[in-house]
Amino acid sequence: MTPVFFSLLFMSLTAILPGATENGDQLGESVDLTEIIEQTNKDLPNLSHGDILENRNRNADPCTAIGCKWPKKGRLVKVPYIISNKYSPAQINFIKSVMSTFHGATCIRFVQRKRQKDFLHFFRGAGCWSFVGYQQGEQLVSLSDGCFYTPVVQHEILHALGFHHEHSRSDRDDHVIINFTNIITGTEANFYKRNTNNLQTPYDFDSVMQYNNFAFSKNGLATIIAKNLASLYFGNAQSMSSNDIERINRLYNC
Repeated sequence: MTPVFFSLLFMSLTAILPGATENGDQLGESVDLTEIIEQTNKDLPNLSHGDILENRNRNADPCTAIGCKWPKKGRLVKVPYIISNKYSPAQINFIKSVMSTFHGATCIRFVQRKRQKDFLHFFRGAGCWSFVGYQQGEQLVSLSDGCFYTPVVQHEILHALGFHHEHSRSDRDDHVIINFTNIITGTEANFYKRNTNNLQTPYDFDSVMQYNNFAFSKNGLATIIAKNLASLYFGNAQSMSSNDIERINRLYNC
């Protein structure tokens, strides 16, 4: 992806959000992931499903159409990365710390880029967003100052590794009800299903990829309800679930 491409497509996404803390005071605190992503990204028009930037050169479901896995050599999947020097030292260390949570339980290894042509670029843009899956070339992951919470950073990294939101998975109608009448007008597409590879894993309300019951609600009423337990509150994961980890291992044959 060339600099010209990014400058044309992402102009509205690369400005630093005003009013966000820049000293890292919020690092590591518990957070409502859905609320953070929804509020931080609310004025960003080019995103789909709340925090996904689509590659305009691919079809709507690249992960199922042509594959989206990072290359694996031997036993490990080495994902090169760079982190913008616009971040504070505390923020840089926090990103590295969250990346390390993938190392102990999966075959993913984030390695500092040397000369690799394909790499993740964590940059201080507007909002919390990512592409889904391996894109080739420079692949942006935006983490503005308001995104520095473990579940938010894990969430965006999981997108970059090839994973969609839980409530968008192809079999979601067996597990949840989407109340479109309660959804903010114009944001309905955030709840459309994707043609996902579910890797023979169960629907996971504890996944860090699951939005909460009131995501994009226009009236304070639930937009997502668990089909078998209407009173269940979900979408408050503070870290990856065992299913999130299992899916990484299955997708990448760890």
